[in-house]
Amino acid sequence: MNVLEIDDVHVTHQRRGQEPVRAVRGVSLAVAPGQIVGLVGESGCGKSSLARVAVGLAAPTSGAVRFEGRPLAASRLRARAKDALGLQMIFQNPYASLSPRRTIGSQLLDGVRTPLSGPERAAEAIRLLQLVGLDPDSRGRYPNQFSGGQRQRLAIARALGARPSLVIADEPVTALDAFSSAQIVTLLTGLVRELDMGMLFISHDLSLVRAIADETAVMYAGEIVERGPSERVWNEPAHDYTKTLIAAIPVIGPKTVRRKAAGATSAAIQERNTHVG
Repeated sequence: MNVLEIDDVHVTHQRRGQEPVRAVRGVSLAVAPGQIVGLVGESGCGKSSLARVAVGLAAPTSGAVRFEGRPLAASRLRARAKDALGLQMIFQNPYASLSPRRTIGSQLLDGVRTPLSGPERAAEAIRLLQLVGLDPDSRGRYPNQFSGGQRQRLAIARALGARPSLVIADEPVTALDAFSSAQIVTLLTGLVRELDMGMLFISHDLSLVRAIADETAVMYAGEIVERGPSERVWNEPAHDYTKTLIAAIPVIGPKTVRRKAAGATSAAIQERNTHVG
């Protein structure tokens, strides 16, 4: 069974005194356990509007969203039902999910679904920090005492505290440098396989999506214009917009510079894969 099913979803934004904006137009997607589906498109194409609907933070104008086979009702972030905690979101800015006034150890357990004793809480915080490659002894520190890449790891750990079956990652590495981005992408890929959870990975960078996602969906003007296995979409693009995205990616060759591969983040990932292979 798929952990996430998006069925013919439309999202229209109504603004007083302005024409309605059709942000999402008939999008259908599915994510299975242990699978990473990449959603790629330029800014303003409707990716974030779809993400808010997929995580239950907004209601679609029409269509349906199902999480673990059940309809997902929209609710405020702080009023989400306990059975929806299995669906977590990782934001572009980790400060969106981390309070600067609380220690990391206390925040990592916000999504824990069962009551824990004092020793159990400490053990769980240590487990989560180790899971994302951070020092367990840092749980008494505050978010501003960590680097940007470390804060994103903390945001991931906090999401994993709910033991989710699905994570939606909305541009999770855009604000990071190339080295930190490569580390976070490697971490996310490993966690999806290890924990057998599904992930919807949203990005404007097609080469980055190719590096992490099993399947890729290309979004343009609110619609999915192409989707399929990531390598097929990359090597045999069928839609003109996909071809335009690929052609616009810069590649640095030994003697020439051509606009045809990844930016700094994706270049770091490709270099890592080259050394590993």
